[in-house]
Amino acid sequence: MPKCGLSVVSSFFSELALLMHLFFRPINQVLAPLVFALALLLTSGAASLAHEIRPAIADLTFDGEGGVRLDISLILEAALAEIGAGHGDTDESPNAKRYDELRLAAPDDLAAEFERFQSRFLQGVELSVNGEPVALEVQSIDLDPVGDTDFARLSRLSLAGQLPAGAQAVTFSFDPAFGPSVIRTPDAEGGYSYSAYLEDGGPSTPIPVEGGLEITALEVFGDYIGIGFTHIVPKGLDHILFVVGLFLLSPRLKPLLIQITAFTLAHSVTLALAMLGVISLSPAIVEPLIAASIVFIAVENLATNRLSPWRPFVVFGFGLLHGLGFAGVLTEIGLSPGHFVAGLVAFNVGVEIGQLAVVAVCYAAFGAWFSDKPWYRTRVTMPMSLAIAAIATWWFVERIGLIG
Repeated sequence: MPKCGLSVVSSFFSELALLMHLFFRPINQVLAPLVFALALLLTSGAASLAHEIRPAIADLTFDGEGGVRLDISLILEAALAEIGAGHGDTDESPNAKRYDELRLAAPDDLAAEFERFQSRFLQGVELSVNGEPVALEVQSIDLDPVGDTDFARLSRLSLAGQLPAGAQAVTFSFDPAFGPSVIRTPDAEGGYSYSAYLEDGGPSTPIPVEGGLEITALEVFGDYIGIGFTHIVPKGLDHILFVVGLFLLSPRLKPLLIQITAFTLAHSVTLALAMLGVISLSPAIVEPLIAASIVFIAVENLATNRLSPWRPFVVFGFGLLHGLGFAGVLTEIGLSPGHFVAGLVAFNVGVEIGQLAVVAVCYAAFGAWFSDKPWYRTRVTMPMSLAIAAIATWWFVERIGLIG
């Protein structure tokens, strides 16, 4: 069913639920929650088929003889369709149809599309010295086969150019019409002496041609708080639903804070261990298990009306999984070894702020008004938990490859 069809059907079911509440109060107790759950499932189902817009990762290197090189890993289809950094998901863009067509293109066809778009792309990817652009040429393009279209395909481009004589520093800009970007400068130890997230396209801080870039821990802290927050709101729908599930069973402050704290401590531990290279688990394993954790929380909400003493420990265990999911984001962006701790702590702080924002919205939307009502469980907790369980079950099946 087309996305617009899903929206119409979702709207229909929402209106139907309202009518049943007004005119069929006796049976509303049973049917309205199910209709509400179906409406939420249809609304979120369309989003689950879309792709999160991930930043282009650009590694900047100098050869010591005036040559400069940009190795870029990106979702090329999103750049060609000019989805734009202002959207958290491809389906939010008016160019979503173009993106969906491109992600079905074979490598040769996608390369031909890029060749036609190349001059526009080179206008949007800019290195400059003292305000003057450096001419760049495409050296190579590496495209993967179509594969599983439920997941975004990453492509790799190499651009190269020659700096003007005496150039001391360069700035990097990436047209936000192509999406957000990260600029990194690899160091001799295999890490990164500098990395910055440029959601608005830049320009970056001037990056020295020799000697590396000195940035303060405070600058790193500010950057990575933003990265952590946006990974939850608006981009982390699975993490959002997990937190909403925690809220639904008991909206009282104390048990909610216990669960959120357990979750935060757990994901902080595995995130740190993963970034240090102590543990590593394939996303093909982590992502289905994250979906399964959401199902568990939602089903427990349906099975019981009280917070069990073991639930914080269960949440802690699931937090370990979610931390491995967060690690994938930071691995892509990279952390400067000189500010590893600052970046890691700031990312966790940003994630925590995002989670608290979700809790605040839930409380403002229904917790503050209805949590003490005798019908709160039947009309809020159960239908929303049912919808969350259905959505997360779909994700689990999709992520283990049982459906395409």
